[in-house]
Amino acid sequence: MRRREFIAGLGGAAAAWPLAARAQQPKLPTVGFLGTGSASSWGQWAAAFAGRLRELRWIEGQTVAIEYRWADGRSERYAEIAAELVGLKVDVIVTSGTAVPAAKHATSTIPIVFAIAVDPLGAGLVANLARPGGNVTGLSLQSPDLAAKRIELLREIVPNFRRLAILGNGSNPNLALDIQELQRAAKLLGLEVAIFEIRRAEDISPAIEKMKNSVDALYVVSDPLVNTNRAHLNASALAVRLPTMHGNREYVETGGLICYGPNFSGNFRRAADFVDRILRGTKPAELPVEQPVKFDLVINLATARALGLTISDSFLVRADEVIE
Repeated sequence: MRRREFIAGLGGAAAAWPLAARAQQPKLPTVGFLGTGSASSWGQWAAAFAGRLRELRWIEGQTVAIEYRWADGRSERYAEIAAELVGLKVDVIVTSGTAVPAAKHATSTIPIVFAIAVDPLGAGLVANLARPGGNVTGLSLQSPDLAAKRIELLREIVPNFRRLAILGNGSNPNLALDIQELQRAAKLLGLEVAIFEIRRAEDISPAIEKMKNSVDALYVVSDPLVNTNRAHLNASALAVRLPTMHGNREYVETGGLICYGPNFSGNFRRAADFVDRILRGTKPAELPVEQPVKFDLVINLATARALGLTISDSFLVRADEVIE
């Protein structure tokens, strides 16, 4: 009896050995990825980030762990997700500008890298672009004449363009800055401006329906809520035959007319370089905030045709990409 008990106990101990061995394995460096949109709307950017990490020999599941969390365009979830990532004791948090304040509130010690931020200095995310200080750094979208350039591009392809609609998320604190810049640019170009604010996905269609026959083009202010629902927004705009201007190519890939702005996938690839340096010991306070040096002009010809717009050859030659 004692012999059987001993053998049974030995078998149980042997079965427990692999579990004990696994428990003693060192924890992989962990990246907390706070996506302000959905897994689908951020899919290209998350893939670009993970792909660049692999090139830097940070292979998911082997040399690094990535904890993905999605806010689905709901800003009220930022604080909850940031607190969860801090509780997991991640080594660095990657996110975008609108969620950085929540991440900063959740931790003053875990490094935070923003792949996208409209005005990190003005928003108080960093103390200085060259030497950020604190635990936050990343990539800025700052470009003071971006609004004017986008409106000028719209004027080139929209006949008799006199009235501009601006659509943005009224819950986003950055919207006021965007509107101010747009109104200034529109005034210089002699355009009338109508502002439409949304706060939920359900507000998009009614807002665009109100624009019907009252404006000549729509400028969409990018935002997690708007981005998550970009395909629906573009379909609604097309239904009322409204040309749209966007800040990044993903909108044009889902039916928008035109975009001019930084390549967001490139931003997320560059964010992976920040993470690489941080995981190897560099402090975020010592990593300067980077600003865009190249802007992509992308146009969707299928949408242009559906709107009855003729795009000149000279304009198409200037485009970085033409989507058929």
